[in-house]
Amino acid sequence: MKKRYQLILVFVVFAIITYLDRNSISSVGDDITRELGLSDQQWGLILSAFSLAYGAFEIPTGLLVDKVGPRKTLFRIVLWWSVFTLLTGLATGFYFLLIVRFLFGAGEAGAFPTVSVAIARWFPSIERGRIQSIVWMGSRMGGAMAPIMSIQLAESFGWRGVFYLFGGLGLMWAAYWFWWFRDEPRDIRGIQADEVELIESGRSIKHTSHKLLAWKTVFGNSSIWALMGMYHCLLYGAYFYMSWMPKYLQNGRGIPKSQLGWMVSLPFVLGMAGCLIGGFASDYFVKKRGITFGRRYVGMFGLVMAGICMIAGSLIPDTSIAIIFLGLGLAFKDFTLPVAWSAATDIGGQHAGAVSGTMGLAGQLGSAIMATAFGYILQATGSYELPVRLIGGIVILGGLLWFKIDASQQLRDETDQPQPATELTV
Repeated sequence: MKKRYQLILVFVVFAIITYLDRNSISSVGDDITRELGLSDQQWGLILSAFSLAYGAFEIPTGLLVDKVGPRKTLFRIVLWWSVFTLLTGLATGFYFLLIVRFLFGAGEAGAFPTVSVAIARWFPSIERGRIQSIVWMGSRMGGAMAPIMSIQLAESFGWRGVFYLFGGLGLMWAAYWFWWFRDEPRDIRGIQADEVELIESGRSIKHTSHKLLAWKTVFGNSSIWALMGMYHCLLYGAYFYMSWMPKYLQNGRGIPKSQLGWMVSLPFVLGMAGCLIGGFASDYFVKKRGITFGRRYVGMFGLVMAGICMIAGSLIPDTSIAIIFLGLGLAFKDFTLPVAWSAATDIGGQHAGAVSGTMGLAGQLGSAIMATAFGYILQATGSYELPVRLIGGIVILGGLLWFKIDASQQLRDETDQPQPATELTV
């Protein structure tokens, strides 16, 4: 098997473990809040702590990966978050859990920007959307597995045992990554010369001694502002499924715990298909219609449809049909997800890590606001449906922001050498 295809498998396993670690806390949320005596508001703050820290450290980590490369950066990220996954199992109360989840988010920040930089170095630009889609499909596989595995493991070993097991998996992956991966394809053991030539002739981002990016260059770019706004809205929708959906179904829809696992998993199963189709569709239209069209209209379609499905799901009284619409909401949102990350690396060029991190920061601010606001709206109105409808409207707004994103306009400092945003042949 070609080395770059082996890298896809390594990243799929990474994405699965990431979302097992990230989503497991929501799946056993009722057990945690009951044992630790937490209110809905406190629970919302704990969920927000992860997103706030994750967002705050996205840009620093993006700058780090641009400078030192993905091998060292991703090893540090996975090692850090795995340790704090283990520590989550030792939680004794609100403040302990709040601090641990904040530090968990700080450690995991930059994970997917780092993966995006590795993809940009290891794959030709024309393949970028489909590779991103496969990696994000792995994240949805982890999201689908998390509720089923977490609930079953919690029944056997208690909710604390869930975090001990998933933290251990992360430590094993980090060790393998550092042993196997190299920042430059030509440096990895066993790679063939023809594969190195194919990769290096068809990519637009190479490993260079990197200078600091002038931030006026980033924030003077209208496409990056629109990219940030779009991803901010996108993660309002995404984080609902990762944080509040189990409580929404159990307490808002009256679903018994015995049925909760598959209902929470269904949106992530549909999301796997959305990720895969979206990335391949984007690359197809990039080849046929150009990079601006291929990124913009695929991304816009996904988010607008996602918002419509979320609103529809909240309005439908029949729970089974509502779950299907909510699941389609995540599927359409995930249709956009690999396109967003591909656009970030297209626009970023040599600064792909910094631009991806900037987009990630804006997104995580959306996650943090949503996680906290959901609890406050719930307490004020007693309605689980109202916040879902508001989130759906925000996701539609994010879809419309794609009209302002032009992935063909690659970011450059004045001293950068011009680089093409994409190559249409491999």
